[in-house]
Amino acid sequence: MALLTMVQAINQALAQAMEADGRVMVLGEDVGKNGGVFRATEGLQERFGEHRVVDTPLAESAIIGASIGLALNGMRPVAELQFMGFIYPAMDQLATQAARYRFRTAGQYTVPMVVRAPFGGGVRTPELHSDSLEVLCTHTPGLKVVIPSTPVDVKGLLLAAIDDPDPVMVLEPMKLYRAFRQEVPEQPYRLPLGKARLVREGKDLTVISWGAPVLLAEKVAAKLAEEKGLSLEVIDVRSLVPLDMETIAQSVEKTGRVLIVHEAVRTSGFAGEIVARINEEVFYSLEAPIVRLTGFDTPYPVPQVEDDWLPNERRLLQAIERALSD
Repeated sequence: MALLTMVQAINQALAQAMEADGRVMVLGEDVGKNGGVFRATEGLQERFGEHRVVDTPLAESAIIGASIGLALNGMRPVAELQFMGFIYPAMDQLATQAARYRFRTAGQYTVPMVVRAPFGGGVRTPELHSDSLEVLCTHTPGLKVVIPSTPVDVKGLLLAAIDDPDPVMVLEPMKLYRAFRQEVPEQPYRLPLGKARLVREGKDLTVISWGAPVLLAEKVAAKLAEEKGLSLEVIDVRSLVPLDMETIAQSVEKTGRVLIVHEAVRTSGFAGEIVARINEEVFYSLEAPIVRLTGFDTPYPVPQVEDDWLPNERRLLQAIERALSD
């Protein structure tokens, strides 16, 4: 196994998928000659040619619209949006076309396409680039939504998404692209969509998260175990749609206390959906109200203050104390 960053694991997954299946192609802004804004597609055009790694105009609606047409006609397109914050021009095609074709045609047609989109904060981007907009997709029936937080997960989830008959959003935390390396199997493998990852076992509190805050939760859980003897269970949901409620419910039944952490703004964030599902399915296992730690209900801030806007160690420790004190 090789030690890979998340970007390298993405590149390897795309290359292996394209090598195994001639229908798989990549398209997006600067994905060819330049290898993408984060170099996730570097070298693919030289290897597979300009007809399978296509540099598109700077038009998100055109990228997604073309991908839908390609998918309906037998291809397996993997579209890259340079940043998830630029998804708004493409939401018409995603919500009214890609997500609805299976329903609209009573299952006669599906749209096997993947949309990769970097998102999330902590990297000092300009306005719009760091917005966490996952709920735009989770609120659209017909779209699957996965958010990997490790190199191992991104490769397995991306390959599974390419195989899937339906449109899958693969949202990639920018902060984690080159944050660390991990041993990644060289051979292709798939991780099932809709299956959470138990990051750390515990008995005092369940911490549920996805994306970059997973690493923060893991770090703080280890620190509290060493310093205070607290036992925190950390769950990386990995897949928002479909959501692995079985793993979440089992953990809640064990710990009785829940903290949900995400970067997106608080109001209507996906934490609210998980809170509702827990209340519906395992309410009587709760020993205290569920606590949320999120971004604030403001536009994403300027770089000078983003570390205080995002969930950080100080805010996470306060939220853990609140979850355990009731």
